[in-house]
Amino acid sequence: MNSTLELEVTQLHAEICAGLADPSRILILYELAQSPRNVTELCNSLGMSQPLVSRHLKVLRERGMVNAERNGTTITYSLANAKIIEALDLLRAAMREIVAKRAALVQAMPD
Repeated sequence: MNSTLELEVTQLHAEICAGLADPSRILILYELAQSPRNVTELCNSLGMSQPLVSRHLKVLRERGMVNAERNGTTITYSLANAKIIEALDLLRAAMREIVAKRAALVQAMPD
């Protein structure tokens, strides 16, 4: 196996996949893809508590997936790289295709 590929896959798993392991973090990323937001705005739009959103943002920030900019007492978060959303959109499309294929197989089964 290609050692570079193996190293990159290990890093991908440790950084990106771990950052995306909770669906709430993916929803936060989609919110930030629309526009930068502070914690209160994210809480309101996602219906999550402030401590929960803050913990998720910490994980995303540590993995370089979001940026944080302090403006006085407020911290505004933004998406660090739009390719994250592109990758998520591709994964969602693949998931829809897999689910559709499974549904077609179930429908094709004789009763």
